[in-house]
Parts: sequence; C-alpha cells; structure tokens
Amino acid sequence: MTNSKDLFDAAYAAMQKTHSPYSQFPVGAAIRTSDGRIYSGCNIEVVSYPEGWCAETTALSHFVMGGGGTITEIAVVAEKKAKCTPCGGCRQRLAEFAGPDVLLHLCDNDGIVETLTMKEIFPFGFEAEVLGGAKG
Repeated sequence: MTNSKDLFDAAYAAMQKTHSPYSQFPVGAAIRTSDGRIYSGCNIEVVSYPEGWCAETTALSHFVMGGGGTITEIAVVAEKKAKCTPCGGCRQRLAEFAGPDVLLHLCDNDGIVETLTMKEIFPFGFEAEVLGGAKG
C-alpha cells in the first residue's frame, strides 16, 4: 500500500471546515485519482436537518467539477468516531465513481486505522447496467 498520509491530511483539513451545527459531528473525506490529484470535502448541514450533504458527497462534487478521473483511494475521518464509514447513500455515490478494488481508508484523528476495498464495504450496491445505463 502507498503512504496515504497526504490523503488523510486532506480529509482532516476538510473536516476542519465543516458546517455541522445541528449534529455536532464533523466529517472530512478525500479522494485521490490515478494521476495524483486529491479532492476533499466536509459535511455541510442546513437548518432543515437532516438535509444537507455528507463529506463524501462534497468530495465527489469537487472530483466531478475538477474533471473526474480514475479514483484509486478514499479517506474518511470523523472528529468524534474512529473508523467512521460512509453512510449507505454515500457508499452508493462512491461506488458510482470508484471501482470495487478502490481502497477506502477509515481514519481517526491521528491517521488511517483500517483500510478496506469498496467491494468489502459495499458488496451489493446498485449497478447502472441493471437499469440499462452505462457506468461512468
């Protein structure tokens, strides 16, 4: 496995920018592409809680707006929970853009605690082919 400290650092820095006044649960996420670009995001809440969006969703939107690419690694960190996994919706969103062998790093406030693949964390996600669409 590669040294993914820079990916953790990007997720952690994003977590510091969270807008989570209702849940008080700051989360950061970062995505690395095969060409080394890193896209990060934090969770952003609105007064009609639980509306808003997750850190992974924000990172994915930066990834798409930045031109996309091939995702190789993802890191997720939550200030109050070690090894915070993406929620079910974010697992599906990530799986839309990240293949089953993409590494998902679960972190605590000090760094990576555990690494899984997308297939391990989300083995039975919807696939676009079933709906007649093309992935990507």
